[in-house]
Amino acid sequence: MKNRCYSILYLLALLLCEPSLAQETAEKRPLITILEELQGRFEVRFNYASDLLEEITVAIPNKESSLPEIVEQLRQDTGLDFVFLSQNAISIKARATLLCGYVRDKDSNEPLSYTTIQSNGKGTVTDEEGFFELALQGISQTIVIRHIGHRTIRREAHLFDTSQCGTIHMVAEQQKLPEIILSQYLIRGMDKLDNGAFQLDFDQFSILPGLVEKDVLQSVQALPGILSIDETVSNINIRGGSNDQNLILWDNIKMYQSGHFFGLISMFNPQITQKVALQKNGTPSSFTDGVSGTIAMSTDKNINPALKGSLGINLIDANGFVDAPLGENASVQVAARKAISDFFETPTYSEYFSRIAQDTEIEVNDALVTNSDIEFDFYDASLRFLYRPSDKDFLRLNFIHTANEVVFTESAEVGNNQVERESGLDQTSIAAGFFYQRQWNDRFKTEIDIYNTDYKLRGINANVLQDQRFLQENLVSETGARFVAQNELQENFILRSGYQFIETKVTNLDDVDNPIFRRLEGELLRTHGVFSELDWSSSNRNTYLNVGVRFNYLDKFRRQLWEPRLSFNHRFLKYFNLEVLGEFKHQNTSQIINFQNDFLGIERRRWQLSNDMDIPVIQSKQGSLGLSYQESGWLINTVGFLKEVDGITTKSQGFLDSFEFVRTSGRYDAFGVDFLLRKQLQKWNLWLSYGYLNSGYDFDELPETEFRSNFDITHSITSGITFSTSKLNLAIGGNWRTGKPFTPPLSNNEVVDGEINYGMANSNELDDFIRLDFSAIYSAKIGKKTSLRTGVSIWNLLNRENPINTFFRVNPQNEAQQILQRSLGITPNASLKLLFF
Repeated sequence: MKNRCYSILYLLALLLCEPSLAQETAEKRPLITILEELQGRFEVRFNYASDLLEEITVAIPNKESSLPEIVEQLRQDTGLDFVFLSQNAISIKARATLLCGYVRDKDSNEPLSYTTIQSNGKGTVTDEEGFFELALQGISQTIVIRHIGHRTIRREAHLFDTSQCGTIHMVAEQQKLPEIILSQYLIRGMDKLDNGAFQLDFDQFSILPGLVEKDVLQSVQALPGILSIDETVSNINIRGGSNDQNLILWDNIKMYQSGHFFGLISMFNPQITQKVALQKNGTPSSFTDGVSGTIAMSTDKNINPALKGSLGINLIDANGFVDAPLGENASVQVAARKAISDFFETPTYSEYFSRIAQDTEIEVNDALVTNSDIEFDFYDASLRFLYRPSDKDFLRLNFIHTANEVVFTESAEVGNNQVERESGLDQTSIAAGFFYQRQWNDRFKTEIDIYNTDYKLRGINANVLQDQRFLQENLVSETGARFVAQNELQENFILRSGYQFIETKVTNLDDVDNPIFRRLEGELLRTHGVFSELDWSSSNRNTYLNVGVRFNYLDKFRRQLWEPRLSFNHRFLKYFNLEVLGEFKHQNTSQIINFQNDFLGIERRRWQLSNDMDIPVIQSKQGSLGLSYQESGWLINTVGFLKEVDGITTKSQGFLDSFEFVRTSGRYDAFGVDFLLRKQLQKWNLWLSYGYLNSGYDFDELPETEFRSNFDITHSITSGITFSTSKLNLAIGGNWRTGKPFTPPLSNNEVVDGEINYGMANSNELDDFIRLDFSAIYSAKIGKKTSLRTGVSIWNLLNRENPINTFFRVNPQNEAQQILQRSLGITPNASLKLLFF
């Protein structure tokens, strides 16, 4: 009976409540409908964007309420702003909300700088502390937060706490990114990674002595064990190796040209090149070539949410850069530079031109021939396009075009007639690349790389006295493709495997028109590579290990090459790091010098392909052991290394003595020590680095089989002091090294039968090289979104005439004449750059 009473009461209550619920539901109506009724009722006009009010429903206002009361109630219910423009006009806008916060890694709690935060076509990036601010128009829009190496966050704005600047944690994707183990190795923005590489981050870069612009290849020469024996970026020597033994990559595109001004400045625009990774040893198995080292440059991987760029000029070139978003999922970067020598000649240009013209056809010609109308120009243009169609897909397109050109007129009186002919040299590179990455799930991702690069060196040497034109060309065309699959086997274990195909074609042309002579040589080589490597890192991140192997098949030679790789790093006793690196590598291309007057004597080197006979495949073995200590601003780093390179030719080593015209193959061995001492004192950075190198040749077919290498700089020291604030950067530094080895003539018997009578190979060396540099950069904000950066630098402050090379020739008096080539003298530079963001 009691249960029946309860049931009757429940039914009565339900019947009484149902009309009330129905009435309440009926009172909710679309906001647009209510506004239309209010316009007729109060004779007012509401101005709004229709898409702003779509799908918004509100309760029907009380008919007894006044217009201001109704508007206030709608403001509270919708979160929109109702602004009275006049008594009869009301504007409806999304209420501006400021979202701010700190973005950090969930595991390490470290700030994530340069994280992009986007919403409705607007966006911002986090600063070095991971902080950001973004104005929101309404709380219904979606916020997208992206950072390389972390999972993308997509969340509606109302789910964030806008009442305070809280912390947003991002979860790392299941991939191993190199970790910084020695921060600010020399200066801010120059770090040592756990895989053995050095990283230069130009977004955080402070300043180096003598540089007013962030020159990519000049900057790497500040590191121990790296120098340029002739003070150029096109002849960088890593632990005694020649420049052609360096693998140079720009966004995974192999480049066969590296310098403007025929080697005095880098051709890679620092505005679009964000990071540089330099690896002397322990290279990942996914890389091939570069038996001495790898210099891998990369552009920014983040899609920029807002327009930014710069316009600048210095005493060498004018430059521009723009980074523009193309919606929320794409952006494009464009950068360009051009020499200003077309408009006026600066002291810096004059010093550079004098340096490259030394002992060339431009400077030294027949006594009866006059050179005039000398013109020099260089330019480069770079493009990078990013597109992220989804959180799992990432696409990048790259393009770069660079050129150097010098032309001049040779004139002479021939048969009572004035004859003029034009000589010139041009050096160009055009390359393009495609990269696609797919994150299939939390543990598995794939990458595809495809590129094509073309290099051309073309010289025309006009001989007006003999009515002759000598044309020379060196062409390189290379296509490469690489597929990489990465799988996390279990926590801290990552397996990375893939395949790489490279097709390289090298063509050399020598063409004379009087008498007619033409020699065209072309070589083609296809290489297949299969690689696999295993990454392991301990849970506390104190230990890192990478072991890998690469199998290469050279189809033309039917040759197989196995190459093991090793990289190990262990942190112990809190402040110490132990590093062990090792690798086997090979390369199929090298640069040779046939004659010193090739290509007008300006760029004498030409690329050639191995033929596995008199031009062998170059192979290397290298191992190193390093120990570092870092604490309280002090950094001490010591690395000892052993290196063996087999398959080099005399033509690739730049001999200028009795071996200049000899073609044979051999090897060189090198061992040495790289040492660094660095101290940080608040805004000051002080460092001293020392390099010891012992490098020697072994050529079985030469009269002297073993002797010092041409690149054997036994002792080298660099030091520097920098002072950095948020606006001002100052730097001064010095470079000292022992002189380059050379072969002198025998004393008192220098010329025999009209030829130089040389003594022991490389038994003497040039005077010591000493250079002091200074630079200063000042930045000031001149507007809300604009700033001005000015800088000055002085290269070779002491104006010391450093000899960088020498050779001997027999003069008309049948004597041995020594010819010295010298470095840049005192060279000032200044820059002015306007940045907008």
